[in-house]
Amino acid sequence: MFSKAYIPYGGYFSTPFARWQGTLATQNSIVLAAATAKSWLAGRNIDPGFFDYLNFGFTIPQHYGFYASPWAAAMMGAERIPGCIVSQACSTSTTCVYQAAMGLETGQYETAFNLMADRCSNGPHLVWPNPNGPGAQVESENWLMDNFGHDPWAKNAMIETAENVAAEAGFTREECDALTFRRYQQYADALADDRAFQRRYMVPVELRISKKKTVTFDADEGVMPTTAEGLASLQPVLPGGVHTFGSQTHPADGNCGIVVTTRDRARELSRDAKIETQVLSYGYARERKGYMAAAVVPAARMALERAGIGVKEVKAIKTHNPFAVNDLFLAKELGIDAHGFNNYGSSLIFGHPQGPTAGRCIIELIEELALGGGGYGMFAGCAAGDTAAALVVKVAGS
Repeated sequence: MFSKAYIPYGGYFSTPFARWQGTLATQNSIVLAAATAKSWLAGRNIDPGFFDYLNFGFTIPQHYGFYASPWAAAMMGAERIPGCIVSQACSTSTTCVYQAAMGLETGQYETAFNLMADRCSNGPHLVWPNPNGPGAQVESENWLMDNFGHDPWAKNAMIETAENVAAEAGFTREECDALTFRRYQQYADALADDRAFQRRYMVPVELRISKKKTVTFDADEGVMPTTAEGLASLQPVLPGGVHTFGSQTHPADGNCGIVVTTRDRARELSRDAKIETQVLSYGYARERKGYMAAAVVPAARMALERAGIGVKEVKAIKTHNPFAVNDLFLAKELGIDAHGFNNYGSSLIFGHPQGPTAGRCIIELIEELALGGGGYGMFAGCAAGDTAAALVVKVAGS
């Protein structure tokens, strides 16, 4: 259990998430994340040199990705701080916050910035040397689609892991569709009153299209209008399966940032010093191969145990749910209502840029708790390789 790591209230941001091959498809995600962070810091009157360290989380190779963390730090105005690259598939943001909290706990630094970004669009096509190939043939990899479709250890596609869990637990197509529609309704709540909830943390992105033209990207792109009837009309992705393209997430592009610091510095940086967010614990797990959707449960249990609380004490839960069965299984195993968490949206609906996905969910978790007067919150989500991670926070005051 952590005792020294705090997130300033409002000490975070997320861009909108863009659909695959959409508005952000040609942007270098490292450059865009640094520019977004620089603009956000200027708007908050925070000197980038205030930070001691940068965790840069990304999972999809970009040009000059070898230098991602120190390069991003310099571009956002913090030329003299070091940093590292964190890459743990869908758990990347969770692990960035965890690493920052560990640095605070051990006294390595007082203020860390976590910047997470990815561009699923226009993913790289990699060529690997194959010295034993006849005629000097090479091995190639379509980085995004090949890895979505094949785990080299479990020998299956990601959607197969969700279907394995659904079959073993006995979940039906109707349950997956009903949960997906509920998640869409929850996301719609974040759009109410001119997107009042999202405007609490979401920042627009300025994109230079040409020397004379700049456009503003300020709202999620790629969220499909959803009805119960529309979901019911879709065919399963796999024959006999329970998931359609409606009940799984879609690849996306975007970035987010989260400050982790001491209690005193968090108060200084907070937009409301009466609201305090403490990082309490982290959990992790790996399931048997081919059951990625189930890994969220032991990770959540570890985080709860380390925080010293039970799930009934948790006021708000957010998940990375690439498949509807993720939330159904978590709810069944923890004894909670599957339709009662992920208020204001989740990655099932607003998309999955990988690196920043969990970060946006953690940010929304904090805002939901602040609106509700505080309390314990938990984020949990699966990741490639049948793994998962979870984080417990406590928000006090309102």
